[in-house]
Amino acid sequence: MSASHSPSSGKRYGLALVTAIWGVPRARVYRQRARRQSEVPPAAKRGPKTALTDEALLEAIRGVPQASPFQGEGHRKVWARLRVQGVCTSKARCLRRMREAGLLAPGRACRVLGPRHHDGRITTDMPDVMWGTDATCTLTTREGQAAVFIAVDHGTTECVGIHAAKVGTRFEALEPIRQGIKARFGAYGRGVATGLSIRHDNGSQYTSDAFQNELRFLGADFSPSFVRSPRGQRLR
Repeated sequence: MSASHSPSSGKRYGLALVTAIWGVPRARVYRQRARRQSEVPPAAKRGPKTALTDEALLEAIRGVPQASPFQGEGHRKVWARLRVQGVCTSKARCLRRMREAGLLAPGRACRVLGPRHHDGRITTDMPDVMWGTDATCTLTTREGQAAVFIAVDHGTTECVGIHAAKVGTRFEALEPIRQGIKARFGAYGRGVATGLSIRHDNGSQYTSDAFQNELRFLGADFSPSFVRSPRGQRLR
């Protein structure tokens, strides 16, 4: 605008007249002009300059596993061996360069697990098809803490066995199953509970050899719930 000419006088308006009319200080205009005319340096990484470039550091890293008697080395060992050789760098930079070059030691493959939520149906239309068993603790006024084991029919939601003990061992966990087998099947022997599934969590009492072998003896099937998914045992 200051370089434009007046149509009446034919003269330039000038910077002083334009800034006075607009109410803008001339110092601001001069400062912005100087900033535009000055050369802006290219953006660079902050911090001190490293002694080695990424390419030189990668060559030094490649030499460490070649001189080592072991098959694979992690970035911590490589970083420590470089410091012994006089090559000073950060552990994070060493890890980054080894990851980009594919030089990290092979790790364990991650297991692909299924969904942890219960999508199916654990209630049954007929009784004595699936029983659920679990344990809890209660406090008595005379004997202190006690373990309570229970077995419930998933078809009728009826309690088929209950047992309380001072110590909740794997043998005590079998007692409500024994009560239900004798009451529902009329006997207790090999293969008498064929076709019955026992639903339980992954507690140490239920995953023990004594509990599992007893169910195999009775002919019952296993139906463990998902790990860390207590909702998989609830009756809807």
